[in-house]
Amino acid sequence: MINIIKTTKEIILRGKNPLIGSIITGFIAGVILFEVLAPQIINAEFKNPTPVAVSIKLVKNGKLTVCKLNKEAYETIKKVKMIITAYSSAPDQTDDTPFTTASGKHVVDGIIANNLLPFGTKIRIPQLFGDKIFIVEDRMHTRKGKYHADIWMSEYSQAKNFGAKLTDIEVIES
Repeated sequence: MINIIKTTKEIILRGKNPLIGSIITGFIAGVILFEVLAPQIINAEFKNPTPVAVSIKLVKNGKLTVCKLNKEAYETIKKVKMIITAYSSAPDQTDDTPFTTASGKHVVDGIIANNLLPFGTKIRIPQLFGDKIFIVEDRMHTRKGKYHADIWMSEYSQAKNFGAKLTDIEVIES
């Protein structure tokens, strides 16, 4: 790597100010080090190689959505490993409209925030909540990434006691 930097510096410096060459060489070395040392994005492994967004569009637009009373009738489209946390409508956890979701709906039990899935996507978290259906209607701060979901709870103490759990979510179709 040192030889690459020296060679790059020699090419850049041909008849130019050495300070400019040093700055450019430092920048290139920084980019290379960043690519090597920076954490990489975790990709979920799907059984079906179809991108999640394409599958979700099929759920929302590909079929007439009818309320099904038999919960076994829901088909799992994808399983994705996510960090699950909880939040409440406390002013310190939300913006200036604590009871309104990012999609414009009023918060109710079963609302979940996520940055990967489109609004209206139905999911289950079987290891934590069995067959309970959650609907993505809210968003999280971008620093949380796409593989983090936040369940709305009515009480701050409930949300605080829930903690953080790593588990699989199931994206379902209705």
